[in-house]
Amino acid sequence: MIRNAIVIGGGIGGLAVATALAKSGVAVTLCERATEITEVGAGLQISPNGLAVLRALGLEEALLRSGAVEAQAVVLADYRRSGEVARLDLTRLRHQRYLFVHRADLVALLEKSARQANVSVTLGAQATQISPGDPPQVRFADGSQARAELIVCADGLHSVGRRALLPEAKPFFTGQVAWRALVPASNAAPEARVTMAPGRHIVSYPLRGGRLINLVAVQERDAWADEGWHHADDPANLRAAFADVTGPVAELLERVERVNLWGLFRHEVAPVWARGGVALLGDAAHPTLPFLAQGANLALEDAWVLARTVAEGKPLAQYEALRKPRAARVIAAANGNAWKYHLPQGPLRLAAHTALRLGSRIAPGLMMRQFNWLYGYDVTKAS
Repeated sequence: MIRNAIVIGGGIGGLAVATALAKSGVAVTLCERATEITEVGAGLQISPNGLAVLRALGLEEALLRSGAVEAQAVVLADYRRSGEVARLDLTRLRHQRYLFVHRADLVALLEKSARQANVSVTLGAQATQISPGDPPQVRFADGSQARAELIVCADGLHSVGRRALLPEAKPFFTGQVAWRALVPASNAAPEARVTMAPGRHIVSYPLRGGRLINLVAVQERDAWADEGWHHADDPANLRAAFADVTGPVAELLERVERVNLWGLFRHEVAPVWARGGVALLGDAAHPTLPFLAQGANLALEDAWVLARTVAEGKPLAQYEALRKPRAARVIAAANGNAWKYHLPQGPLRLAAHTALRLGSRIAPGLMMRQFNWLYGYDVTKAS
């Protein structure tokens, strides 16, 4: 069995795998390039498959106490018509919770859990080179080096570890950009609202007990924007892109004071996830577009499977074999989701919305069962 490990990256995936490895008896050092483990304001959705991992780590109830909102529904709405196009009733997910979570709250909870599991956290440690081998080695920006039996690279889109295992493959711009913003609220309804418009859509849902609304707005356009969502933009640009939207979301847009913009790029699922004692996890292995809200959930699933593989003394190749098909299926579903929200005005849009409306009213259970493969999967119980 592997006795010691270095985890690169102090985000959700890195903290989760560090905790899971430490709880299985591995001596873990987590290295984070920032001088503190923190997240700027942003929301995320923890669906039942991701929550299963947090539950297994003993964090579900603490997450609920932190202000996570237990979701009741996903509402699909038209940008010009009043009422609902369709409603997905999340209470039909039997014995499963679907949560809206402030990313900073989850990161703080995971960091506390990692430290309690005796993970050694090193801040201000920027990894610049990973060398697979026996043992693998990491070099840092200050010139120092470290070795361990296992190096887990949970260092995101521009992973140093991914470059070490694979020839560099350039991502391509999808022709879509996205804005993210937080708006103060009061007792917001525990549901996500997807406002669909030609070539655009907006997702909104509550955070922190309904005191905030998280907005993610996506627009198709030729103008390119940098990847990564820490680029400040003028809220007027967001409002201009959705100037013809009516209904509840229009009022939310007027209240946006700060917003970030990023370009949506598509990356291939890494053909190799593990070699020479180095393993990729989360976005480092399989970046996903935000059209199925599964980025954090996939990283949590990865963390559990990798830790279990190590605890059972099995080769890292088994981790890759178990995770790659699942990740590829989820990412393919996310890639194909945007067009459903962006249909142009005309017969196709009318027919699609009519079908959604009828399905929601006549067979609501059937509409939810189409997600069983995704939400009903519990990686902590899978063989």
